[in-house]
Amino acid sequence: MLSQKKKKSSSRESSLTEDKVKNLLLEKDAKISSMQAEIAKLTNMLNNSSASSHVTSKTKRHHPLTAHSTTITEASAGMSQTRSRMGRHASISTANVLNALPDESEDQLAVRIVEMFKDPNKHLKYLKSEQFAMDILTMASRVRPVLEDEPRCIFLQSPCYVFGDIHGNLEDLHFFSDNIWRLGMSLTAGNFLFLGDYVDRGLSCLEVVAYLFAMKLLLPHKVFLLRGNHETRDVNGWEEHYGERSYIHQCRERFGEEVGYRVWEETNQVFDRIPLSAVIDQDIFCVHGGIPRAVSHESRIQDILSVPKVAGINPPYEHETEEYQQVASDCIWSDPASDEQEANGVDPNSGFGESLRGGGAICFGHKAVTNFLQQHGYSYIMRAHEAHAEGVAVSKGARVFTVFSTSKDHNQGSQAMAGCILVDFEKMKVINRSPAYKNKFVHRRDSVSLAGMTEAEIMQRAQLGLVTAADDVSDEEDYEDYEVRDGQGNVMEEFMDDDNHDSEDNDDENLRLSEARRKSSVDVMETHEPDWRSRSSSEGSFGGIGVGSTFNEPKSKSHARRLSGVGECEEEEEEFEEEEDNRVEQDSKNWEGGGWKKGKEKGEKKKSKSTAKKLGKMIFGK
Repeated sequence: MLSQKKKKSSSRESSLTEDKVKNLLLEKDAKISSMQAEIAKLTNMLNNSSASSHVTSKTKRHHPLTAHSTTITEASAGMSQTRSRMGRHASISTANVLNALPDESEDQLAVRIVEMFKDPNKHLKYLKSEQFAMDILTMASRVRPVLEDEPRCIFLQSPCYVFGDIHGNLEDLHFFSDNIWRLGMSLTAGNFLFLGDYVDRGLSCLEVVAYLFAMKLLLPHKVFLLRGNHETRDVNGWEEHYGERSYIHQCRERFGEEVGYRVWEETNQVFDRIPLSAVIDQDIFCVHGGIPRAVSHESRIQDILSVPKVAGINPPYEHETEEYQQVASDCIWSDPASDEQEANGVDPNSGFGESLRGGGAICFGHKAVTNFLQQHGYSYIMRAHEAHAEGVAVSKGARVFTVFSTSKDHNQGSQAMAGCILVDFEKMKVINRSPAYKNKFVHRRDSVSLAGMTEAEIMQRAQLGLVTAADDVSDEEDYEDYEVRDGQGNVMEEFMDDDNHDSEDNDDENLRLSEARRKSSVDVMETHEPDWRSRSSSEGSFGGIGVGSTFNEPKSKSHARRLSGVGECEEEEEEFEEEEDNRVEQDSKNWEGGGWKKGKEKGEKKKSKSTAKKLGKMIFGK
């Protein structure tokens, strides 16, 4: 028996590699720091309450002290004296410590980017210049090692501001700048945590990326970035789906083919190094998508900490193992299960199920949330990844918070809000941008501010996302070409219009992301080619589905048509349309004169509604 126990203990010791020991120590240190912060806060509260309740009968005597001292020195011509201001020991010590700190504003390039962010209208020429491209490349090379040195799960103390998806929306990011860090992030108490999805959909992706990189360089211990699913090449390189709103398109459009591709690749190498999750006060787990499935007998936090510090995810590098690619993918892709999924699609034992996004993405239910929180002793999960018109939403018994920090480009209507959450010890505060809030530099097309500008100047600003539509329409119209709605007007699914998108079999090889150009940012290794690059454009026409108030997107181009029943649905739709056309034609004979056209229009409207219901039945089983 003793020999067996010795063998077991020795095998455990041998299984603890140096990296695992470091990860365990990192988690333990974070717990100790959290307890120390809590003790300090409680001690402070106790001292303050004791001082206020202390009653003494003695009368205080005031001894005024002149805050200057006179120093007398003996000079050759007689006595001389100098007068200097006195300082307390505490203030002198504090001044010495502050003076010894390194100057965090040494990076003049980052400072220049921050100045540009304050008013992009004054820097239009610079934003479209090759100099801006070179500045992004320089910052990317500087911020890469900073992010690579961070653990895959960051441990933070409150106060901390938590932001969700930004998606190239400079207007909403500027709202937070104007109202949360008005005096600058360095002078604002607390940390700043961004949960990912910085690019695609919005028209100012490059400006958003440049600003966040600059802030990370200036304040590396105050600004923290997490990775979202759009910080992968499969998604931000999907030009066929996102068109002019894709990150790769904006890089090429702004800087040309060669330089644009280089900017896209170099910034993606930075994305490869961004951490996956964070924990605030050892109580709130923060991530872009959701909680990962366990791949070992250790904690899920240890699983995340074991993910390689440089990971492509979609597509992966050769050094990424399948199990840790799954952990990373779950962190950036998963969603809370809907009520219907909880009832029918979630495994009752694990609490996980298949996501509506398809492509191997998962959803997590009540049981998965309970198990995760109990395993680590946490209280809440904060994540992004899903659009909500209110900016912040709660689910799973108010234990899961979904934060969305852009109010545009997600089919949420003109009244959508952008939100963030302030975590401050035992308090949480939601901060939302009202739809009535008007930004300083983003104007409507018919604004008086643009009256003196030429059409070319207005178009230049519109390309950078600084001019919006004249009638300020909701972004629902942006998706009109792709969406099919049921009789009640609910979004059922999103179809890409093949006529508006180039075929993937384009002769110009520069427009495709070839394997030869995909270089590893870790080593001279070849990377795995994503599934979708060899598929035709017609196979990628199915864009995903929207459920309720949440806009869902497909996981990648290779996953866009993997939802069950799509193929059958298209065949039956064609048969159904043929029957409807025959019926409409027959009905038209009963009409006389102008009634024929009216009857046909009525039939067409009825046909579209019936087709939508048919599609809904095939996809949702309703």
